[in-house]
Amino acid sequence: MRAQQLIDALGLQPHPEGGWYREVFRSSDRVSPADGRAPRHALTSIYFLLEAGQHSRWHRVLSDEVWVHLEGATLALWTCDSALGTAPVCTHVGPVDDHGRRPQHVVRAGEWQAARPLAADGTSAYSLAACMVAPGFDFADFALMPPESAEAARLAQHGPEFTGLI
Repeated sequence: MRAQQLIDALGLQPHPEGGWYREVFRSSDRVSPADGRAPRHALTSIYFLLEAGQHSRWHRVLSDEVWVHLEGATLALWTCDSALGTAPVCTHVGPVDDHGRRPQHVVRAGEWQAARPLAADGTSAYSLAACMVAPGFDFADFALMPPESAEAARLAQHGPEFTGLI
């Protein structure tokens, strides 16, 4: 029920990677990325919500992305190097605890990433986060991992549990 309240109140729309989003800021300043991409807005920010049973599919963005937990269940955020040469690492993004959980995590430009809400008290729950991208997000810099791709095959070598997020 709370997830639907947030979707309505924040005006969220379906995101291609899964979940719900709405852009809330796009800087008027422009920057030229050092990698030769066309100029981008300096910074963008979105709300991003995953409901129980949803996940953010494996994808990558060509700019740094900062995830900040806002409310709801802790997020399990997996990241893996751009070549998928090392096993994905899971970071818990949520309220601070004694086990290393923190409310913010940076995904470096080009890293693969996927996320889902962790179970709360034995049941699934929603997670609301803010995601800031710099240089600013542009769908030209965004790629989903195709299920039958060489990348998916490399990911599967690290364990079948990772392919469920493609």
